Amino acid sequence: MQVSKKKSQAAGRNSPHPDYDWKRVAHALHLSRALDEMEETRLVPEKKVLYQFSARGHDLAQILLGNCLTDRNDGAGGYYRSRPLLLALGVDPAIALEASMARDGGYSDGRDIGAVFNYANLDGPSAIPMCGGVGAQYTPTVGWAQAITYRRKILKDKAFDKSLAVVLGGDASVATNGFWAALTIATTLKLPVLFYIEDNGYGISTPGHFQTPGSNIAANLASFKNLKIYDGDGTEPREASDLIKQATDYVRSDQGPALLRLAVPRLSGHSAQDTQAYKSEERVKEEWSRDPLPRLKDYLVPALLNEEEWREIERKARDQAEDALQRALKTGDPDTSTITKFVFSENDETGEPVLQIKGGLWAEEHEFPASNETPNPEGNRINMVTAIRKTLDRELETNPKVLVFGEDVGPKGGVHAVTMGLQDKHGEDRVFDTSLSEEGIIGRAVGMALAGLMPVPEIQFRKYADPATEQLNDCGTMRWRTGNRFAAPIVVRIPGGFFKCGDPWHSQTGEVQWLHNIGWKLAMPSNAEDAVGLLRSAMRGNDPVIFFEHRNMLDAASARRPYPGDDYVLPFGKARTVTEGTDITVVAWGAMVERCEEAAKGSPHSVEVIDLRTLSPWDRDCVLKSVARTHRCLIVHEDNITAGFGAEIAATLVSEVFLELDAPVERLTMPDVPSPHSPVLLNAVVPGVQEISDKIAEMVAF
Repeated sequence: MQVSKKKSQAAGRNSPHPDYDWKRVAHALHLSRALDEMEETRLVPEKKVLYQFSARGHDLAQILLGNCLTDRNDGAGGYYRSRPLLLALGVDPAIALEASMARDGGYSDGRDIGAVFNYANLDGPSAIPMCGGVGAQYTPTVGWAQAITYRRKILKDKAFDKSLAVVLGGDASVATNGFWAALTIATTLKLPVLFYIEDNGYGISTPGHFQTPGSNIAANLASFKNLKIYDGDGTEPREASDLIKQATDYVRSDQGPALLRLAVPRLSGHSAQDTQAYKSEERVKEEWSRDPLPRLKDYLVPALLNEEEWREIERKARDQAEDALQRALKTGDPDTSTITKFVFSENDETGEPVLQIKGGLWAEEHEFPASNETPNPEGNRINMVTAIRKTLDRELETNPKVLVFGEDVGPKGGVHAVTMGLQDKHGEDRVFDTSLSEEGIIGRAVGMALAGLMPVPEIQFRKYADPATEQLNDCGTMRWRTGNRFAAPIVVRIPGGFFKCGDPWHSQTGEVQWLHNIGWKLAMPSNAEDAVGLLRSAMRGNDPVIFFEHRNMLDAASARRPYPGDDYVLPFGKARTVTEGTDITVVAWGAMVERCEEAAKGSPHSVEVIDLRTLSPWDRDCVLKSVARTHRCLIVHEDNITAGFGAEIAATLVSEVFLELDAPVERLTMPDVPSPHSPVLLNAVVPGVQEISDKIAEMVAF
């Protein structure tokens, strides 16, 4: 691929690029410098700011980039040194300082560090919620770009005809999984995304050659297919403005993705605590010789401004920074009584939803078909595979913003046959295979949801979700850490658990991990009817959901039910009483429900079996009321015993109904070992019917 590198021409240095508002650029640069100086010399020493990242050296090019983001559906994914971009997009500097000082307001109402920003802009370009992990910004931004393409070409939404996504990263971030996953997605699909790499030569103290051979990612990617490369100096106003305009114009023209690498100096430490002792005096001096601020002055004075006008811009910027500080100081500390709000979507006192500004279907006031919480059984009993497939099919039919994707979900129909035939019916744009990257699958889903779609990604097996842990965590915390400004409702389908045999890679459940991940709802249905209701509820909901499909239940006879109807939804947090009893309560979910029911039916005792159906939220009232009647409780689950969800239920029972108990609360689970492959070993560790029956008899006799 051809590399476009445009050297500054002496004749052009005094001819400011006509497509930029250079007075606005100069003001934003002075404002950024004033804010950095204010934080470093006043607010950090006064301990009003605890995390500070200066953008000096990176600032001019970012501001030029911000001036090229003009479409209301443009999305920018930044990182901790991206405040100049926000200023260029029009963010009030008082909000930036409130964020830095962890005041009420800011980007997060004091919930996140000030450098981790977001900007939910309904009238112009938005800043996609930033994540704290290096490289975590890439795949969500590429997901935003894929949503642009989908809305433009499939939904025929003219508002996205010229939109683009841009993701900012430093030279160290190009070594991360997120960068390469995003690059693969963008180039294979030819998405409208610009990879904007600010190369200052260091990842904190680690030189660039540890991240990239030759220390130049643009040179290394010069032959990458479907990727336009630009490379140049981010401190030279003419060169930087030319390259940024060329790159953004290229991406807007729907020719595919581009990568722009700009060499910039980092004129301060990585953070306020970084002394840069690892840099030689010569290196520091060389970096300051490349300061873009005096270069901008030379570029604009006298070609566009005189000396007095330049000084007036600087004075106004400093006054604006001081005014912003005074306004920020008047903002109070965050209200501690609200700290638990917006982990999930919420309603106000009147029952009306308090919607996020951006992200998901609800924020765009999507109208769903009628729903019914009463099943209307149709036809013969079907297995869970068919039930899930019919539900996906129906939601794809009625909602053009639903997309189903993952590894092998297309022509093959999924390794579990759940998506069989869906691509043939709904097309490759709506049901599609992905590259083999769970980071890419989940990250792109997050970006799609932020751009107003309903992604339903599949992780092929439970263990395969591990590479996507960072994206899953960031997705779940998004609503809370942005103070309900953004949310990314997605439905992640994950098959897992044993099936005939086991193994450490395909057969684990590990559901407790999702319960410890803030902001995720979790469904673990045990039968086809519940699978339909919970999946449809998740796809029409306003929160991210893990939908766990137990492999042993997908075609189990006990899990078969008549299809409950195209409008059936099952609310989360509503348990099912499988069998009623008075001697003991047995609580289970997933594949263990079948075994507990069989044990109850064969027991001489009166056994009440409760299928929780969802673990986040879980039906505390149902369990507590049952145990208050039976005075005994056995919890059965497939996950390991230590810190499994059974421990949470047991702790709740001891706290809430201790005086009602006639026996200790007990748990039957897998021991603390991975799932073994041999059926003999598997049956020895997974709770079986006889083991459950024996434990019931033991507890009743206590």
